Amino acid sequence: MSVTGSREPAASGAPTALDHALRTIRPAFVSVVVFSFFINLLGLNASIYMMQVYDRVLGSRSIETLVLLTLITAFLYLVWAALEGLRSRLLERAGIAFDTKVAADMFDAVRRMALRAPGNGQAQALRDLDTVRDFYAGAGLAALCDVPWVPIYMICATLLHPYYGVLAVASCLFSGFLAVLNNRATRQSLAEAGRAGIKASAIATATLRNAEVLKAMGMSQALRARWNAAHEDAMGWQSRAGDRGALLIGITKFNRALVQSIVLGLGAWLAIQKQISPGMIIAGSILVGRCIQPIEQAVSNWKSVVNMRTAYGRIQLLLRAAPPPPERLRLPDPTGTVSVENLFVRAPGREVAVLRQLSFRLDAGSVLGVIGPTAAGKSTLARALVGVWPAASGAVRLDGSDLAHWDEEQLGRHVGYLPQDVELFAGTIAENIARFTAAEPEAVVAAAQLAGVHEMIQQLPQGYNTEIGDGGLALSGGQRQRIGLARAVFGLPALIVLDEPNASLDPAGEAALTEALKQLKAARRTVVLITHRPAALAQCDLVLALKDGAALAFGPRDEVMKRVAQGSAPTQMPQPAASAGGGAPTVRVRKSVAGLGAAPASSAGPANQP
Repeated sequence: MSVTGSREPAASGAPTALDHALRTIRPAFVSVVVFSFFINLLGLNASIYMMQVYDRVLGSRSIETLVLLTLITAFLYLVWAALEGLRSRLLERAGIAFDTKVAADMFDAVRRMALRAPGNGQAQALRDLDTVRDFYAGAGLAALCDVPWVPIYMICATLLHPYYGVLAVASCLFSGFLAVLNNRATRQSLAEAGRAGIKASAIATATLRNAEVLKAMGMSQALRARWNAAHEDAMGWQSRAGDRGALLIGITKFNRALVQSIVLGLGAWLAIQKQISPGMIIAGSILVGRCIQPIEQAVSNWKSVVNMRTAYGRIQLLLRAAPPPPERLRLPDPTGTVSVENLFVRAPGREVAVLRQLSFRLDAGSVLGVIGPTAAGKSTLARALVGVWPAASGAVRLDGSDLAHWDEEQLGRHVGYLPQDVELFAGTIAENIARFTAAEPEAVVAAAQLAGVHEMIQQLPQGYNTEIGDGGLALSGGQRQRIGLARAVFGLPALIVLDEPNASLDPAGEAALTEALKQLKAARRTVVLITHRPAALAQCDLVLALKDGAALAFGPRDEVMKRVAQGSAPTQMPQPAASAGGGAPTVRVRKSVAGLGAAPASSAGPANQP
């Protein structure tokens, strides 16, 4: 359709999912055009009926002719109504088929873009998809399909009398001029209104997500003012577009009403001159009105056309900016060997690398503890190890294969990840633990038992079937973290990355975490544990110390902890001695882990070596 083609981004590329979806429903559009032809052809029914009644029935005074004409007209109106209904249903079905074809690809593209540029309102693209679908399934497209048949009415009006044809052409040209003027007058305002509306929606979503903070700290008015400013900006642009559009729509309606009166006067004059019959006066009035009506409807629906074009353009840009990854050859299931090779990682939207020149290796079944002060790059490393943030340079390899070479779904089944901010989803506890897959109940319970959360779940009103609400709001922070841990270990994945898993845990939760680490170690699962608490390092074989995005030390736990303590000499902390179990005493190392003072040059040398 020409409407969509005009908004396609200038940069050419491979067809997107949106292009494929439109190509799929193209036969439906062809059928709609055919239906529109017959619908508009049957629109001549009223004109012909009036001519026959005035010129034939009134002259002959034949009741039989009147009844027969009325029955034929009623039948034609019935066919017209049936075609209108079929056209509407066909458009609705086409809209559903369009949505089915593109919705999944759109969701995936939004998810990929959210990783690249978090917080930029990518969810708007899903609303844009609704806008495009509603246009193709609604009255806007039907109105545009009626416009090309205006010449039919012009020809019919001209056949009645050339003056009727001239009047029809002139009125349609004026209405078309108003439509173009309407587009130019409102396009920029509607685009600005859309952008401001997206901004206001993003502010509102982020604000309401933190409603507790707003209430507790008295921030409601300040943040409401931020939202209100963006909202008023959107309403201002919307009002400006509405004012201009309303003026032009009013002129269009004035043109139609005036032409309807002029055509009756013209018909009366032509009838007085005996150039047309009285029936032609009414028929001419109807035909000229039918010429103007599709254009007037197109002008009235022009806002939806502009919105659709804008939404279409945004969707195309998103789909081309976040194309689907190429199909990957299925690799053998990983055992958990991890290699980090000269890794540089940048946070989305930042140019400076958060992690720099990091290299180490973990054999399958190893447990690595990652320590360091705030902003050392620990969470960035966690995201890189599970493939959330791609490497700017270097590589993260699982069983020798770069993470980018793995099929995303296959890799996800063999990776467990517990982020700092645990995100659960609306649904039951069992669904969240099973990652919303059709898992066997035994596997769900086994994961909960491994995470030490089985007994806690049993105490809830509905047990594993307890609905936790959006974001898991029905649970406490510690409960969310422990259920997140059960989700991470579900299915015993080969690689498990835990980012501050004990941040919200009570002593019982800490004990459960320690026991879970023991069992994972016994099952020879590779675990990366990021923590600020040295007590959690008891189960670790290796420790990686980070500071300012670089490695200070890497190696056996006791050796690294000793070097870290030596690097904190200015704090007057005594050097820790290895415990009988191989761990470092908690009290003596706590400040060293939090501060990670600069290590001596002699101890920093092999930091990046396996």
